[in-house]
Amino acid sequence: MPENRLDEARAGSTIPVTYVPFRNAHFLSVGVSWAESIGAGALYIGAVAEDSSGYPDCRPEYYRVFQELIRVGTKPETRIEMVTPVIAMKKSEIVRRGRELGAPLHLTWSCYQGEELACGKCDSCLLRLRAIAEAGTEDPIRYQKEAPRPV
Repeated sequence: MPENRLDEARAGSTIPVTYVPFRNAHFLSVGVSWAESIGAGALYIGAVAEDSSGYPDCRPEYYRVFQELIRVGTKPETRIEMVTPVIAMKKSEIVRRGRELGAPLHLTWSCYQGEELACGKCDSCLLRLRAIAEAGTEDPIRYQKEAPRPV
């Protein structure tokens, strides 16, 4: 039995309340338009399949199909490769790799609440907090005082 909404979403039984319909298609459409305009050969997106049970546009097959859309929706000579470098990684692996590379994780944001401090309660915050805990590190962003911490 799932413990919370996050576990239910990961089990595929519900779509998280943070789901934005077809969100990644918006980002990708703008990216493809810009990439074709400047002659770029690749479009990168940080989608993670670990989210795919809750977010339909995080599945590897979504990006395979979008690659085909790029092919048929651009000029015949346009060659833009859809690249999903972290799609098969667990979020905790991404955190570890980010630390190894010296990525500015203090500039990253996951919360959907739009406040000055992350809420620590929404599904996105819970995924982030769980990944950071599994990575064995501290989260460099600040959370509201009552935010739960994974054990």
